[in-house]
Amino acid sequence: MPPIPRQYVAFEQQSPVTETEPAIRFSGVRIDRGERTVLQDVDLAIPAGSVTVIFGPSGAGKSTLLQAATGELVADAGSVRVLGCELPLRHAALFELRRSIGVLLQGSGLLSDLDVFENVALPLRTHTDLPEALVQRIVHMKLNAVGLAGAAELSPQQLSGGMIRRVALARALVLDPPLMLYDEPLTGLDPIAIGVITSLIVGLNRTLGLTSVLVTHHIHESLEIADRVVVIANRTIAFVGTREELASSRDPLLAQFLEGKPDGPMGFDYERAQRREVARAAP
Repeated sequence: MPPIPRQYVAFEQQSPVTETEPAIRFSGVRIDRGERTVLQDVDLAIPAGSVTVIFGPSGAGKSTLLQAATGELVADAGSVRVLGCELPLRHAALFELRRSIGVLLQGSGLLSDLDVFENVALPLRTHTDLPEALVQRIVHMKLNAVGLAGAAELSPQQLSGGMIRRVALARALVLDPPLMLYDEPLTGLDPIAIGVITSLIVGLNRTLGLTSVLVTHHIHESLEIADRVVVIANRTIAFVGTREELASSRDPLLAQFLEGKPDGPMGFDYERAQRREVARAAP
């Protein structure tokens, strides 16, 4: 079997990411939703080859940050650089860049009228003109990588929640993207399935040399695999560092989030949080 042609499975960056250049860089980024500012003054670098976990309360802007990294949202201020490309890009260039970004959605997004094999094969059939024999080989390799080699002919309705998430992971990996974005990959899974998914994430990251970014509320499970930790709160980056630095922090905001306290610097009540923001911005 001939080797897989590189042009089918990888996007050539405008300027290659090196060991010293972050896979993703946000510089002075502000993102608005209508009249409301969701994120502001965001300065963040995601190191290439790392597993970076992003925490924060619901509505803090975690998923918004991922959407900015894929070009789905355009920053209202500042700059976003992904895999050597400055966003925003024109449609064709953005389409090419997205081939190098694997995304695992919270809902997995499997198509119910396709079996497991065809769900995983879909990106290959959409983005390449590979011969069928090569498509078969790649799909089976990816299913084997997530421990589902024998599930190719099953329908999504025959799968457990953990298996669905693994099929979605195989599909996200099928074009060999150097960058993987996970939006709540552990939500709704039992402890064993969580262990399987986290092991797959870190194992694939090391084996394939990926850069992985996880948005999650599962603090303790995610901290076990994190190289870097980011906490988003009050519309900006509240913390960036290692898990050891997070554990040793005495910041009351971080303590409130990690310990799940309802009262503290992070506003749970929307109206109260809005009043606090207005008061903080007043001269």
